[in-house]
Amino acid sequence: MGNTVTCCVSPDASPKLSRARGGGGGGAAPGPDRWADAYQAAAGGGGSGSAEAESGDSDPGGGGPHLQHISDREFPDDLALESNPSDHPRASTIFLSKSQTDVREKRKSNHINHVSPGQLTKKYSSCSTIFIDDSTVSQPNLRSTIKCVTLAIFYHIKNRDSDRSLDIFDEKSHPLTREEVPDDYYKHDPDHKHIYRFVRTLFSAAQLTAECAIVTLVYLERLLTYAEIDICPSNWKRIVLGAILLASKVWDDQAVWNVDYCQILKDITVEDMNEMERHFLELLQFNINVPASVYAKYYFDLRSLADDNNLSFLLEPLSKERAQKLEAISRLCEDKYKDLSKAAMRRSFSADNLVGIRRSNAILS
Repeated sequence: MGNTVTCCVSPDASPKLSRARGGGGGGAAPGPDRWADAYQAAAGGGGSGSAEAESGDSDPGGGGPHLQHISDREFPDDLALESNPSDHPRASTIFLSKSQTDVREKRKSNHINHVSPGQLTKKYSSCSTIFIDDSTVSQPNLRSTIKCVTLAIFYHIKNRDSDRSLDIFDEKSHPLTREEVPDDYYKHDPDHKHIYRFVRTLFSAAQLTAECAIVTLVYLERLLTYAEIDICPSNWKRIVLGAILLASKVWDDQAVWNVDYCQILKDITVEDMNEMERHFLELLQFNINVPASVYAKYYFDLRSLADDNNLSFLLEPLSKERAQKLEAISRLCEDKYKDLSKAAMRRSFSADNLVGIRRSNAILS
């Protein structure tokens, strides 16, 4: 997956080019000249740089021809900042924008019909009681995170712009089960519960973590943006499966092998899994990097999605044991940053008293 020659230099590695030449699959694909220009521009940054790339000049260190790393490559014009939430922390996530239409309609309908919100189920902290959930950006709650991720996938399918797809993800061409796929399989949108059961089964059987679910959603939106396709009833299972497969290998140190997924999905072959993974990576242009800022953005947008759809995270009163545990974690972090601050102030001992950091003790009763 880290082959810089394949992903950064050779335009023939892109499945878009083979699709444009062979005519397979759906969606628009840029021509070979456009990709070649993009790679040359990324390698040289201008006319002189392109000439150097074409002449095959070596790097100053004498280590052979210069091969640019994928992290230094410029993106093509059609992958602008505002359309790449999976790459840039300032770009809005696609699933949250797609969900806002339904949220506004639901609020408007409740206002017109004077629908009462009913009994308030959300808990609020007071002076005597503090309610806290067990989900944080570094350790999300697995069940709640899977619910939010599958709800985001549901809104992707429901509010899709069109039905652009590729043959490798089509369930009719590559079925996951031996059951016959109905002829009108592409007409019926799956509901949230159906998507949740499918994802929960995979995560439970493979023992995947909640962080892996968030990375799965990042890869899914990156695929839709890069490949210019839509997630729809005909391809959502294979796209989600491919994203989970890739996210588990990138995130977990001991990743689940492709053959292990064949034990979960009894009727799929390991050759099919390998082919789908290879196409998924090529469509992502081998960009599997997920910055911490992008991960945090997706986590908090998922919490916003849960709040808009009344999917509240489980809140429990802060107990004495939980408070002591949180205090111990805080002390570890405080000691860590205290050592870092001391190391940073060694250059000016005379100013230690001026730049010292004031800390106040928290009282938990």
